[in-house]
Amino acid sequence: MSRSYDVVVAGGGIAGLSAALAAARLGCRTLVLAGDVPGGNLLSIEKVEGYPGFPEGVAGYDLCPMAQAMAAEAGAELETEQLLRVEGEAPALRLFTSSNEFTGKSLIVATGASPRSLGVPGEERLKGKGVSHCASCDGPLLRDAVVAVVGGGDSAMQESLTLAAFASRVIVLCRGGALGGQASYRERVLAHPKIEVRFNAEVEEIIGTDGVSGVRLRGAAQPLDARAVFTYIGLEPNTAFLAGRLALDGAGRIPTDAAMATTSEGIFAAGLARAGSPGRAVASAGEGTTAAAAADAYLRGGGAP
Repeated sequence: MSRSYDVVVAGGGIAGLSAALAAARLGCRTLVLAGDVPGGNLLSIEKVEGYPGFPEGVAGYDLCPMAQAMAAEAGAELETEQLLRVEGEAPALRLFTSSNEFTGKSLIVATGASPRSLGVPGEERLKGKGVSHCASCDGPLLRDAVVAVVGGGDSAMQESLTLAAFASRVIVLCRGGALGGQASYRERVLAHPKIEVRFNAEVEEIIGTDGVSGVRLRGAAQPLDARAVFTYIGLEPNTAFLAGRLALDGAGRIPTDAAMATTSEGIFAAGLARAGSPGRAVASAGEGTTAAAAADAYLRGGGAP
């Protein structure tokens, strides 16, 4: 017999954990389907800045366990399983993982997003052998090495600053003519003596045999020597399992109203899986809390939270 919950949260990142905390505190019987490793993308972030209560910043791998502990203390249950299929309609949703079935009166989708691939030769073959998405994980292994970072947004700049603490030189390969993201990151990256930014640089191939040895750039006569390549060119929402079940926008994200409600009654979305989300930890936490309040209001009769 499947276990039944008032609120089921799909996703164990900061959006999902914040939703679970809020829902449990509102008195809802709450389950988090957190996937294999609770914490989401924040687990690879050395310093989350701009999060209230942490003026000096906080490591993502510290923040998420804190949120998980608070949600559990409030009464939320957590399973390290991934939601794979949704059937039925609220308030009798049938939610399937690879090994279990759960019943939910409402659902909050906070499944986050995964790093987008470059799609160039050598990338897949050298993944884990110098191609990485986690500067805090692999940076300590690259002391005094030259490394390349592909991207020009917040993640690329933030991780470049993390890598600069270990590498002898960090070369940021920005496809456009200017860095994006927050001004504070741009200023620190451009002023850092160990970081070089190359604009209008497009990666054609990652080269190496048993590990990364360089990067071939479009229009360059010689490959760029580098022992590792860190790619931060955007994120793909983890929503493919909802195709045909929920309305998705052209980027695969879930449109919602201001209360995080989707086009399907009793189903809400928060964090990077949601269309229009700013993509910052503090915003994702707020969206998760809003979604929980909306789910609670739905369960109490459909009124506004």
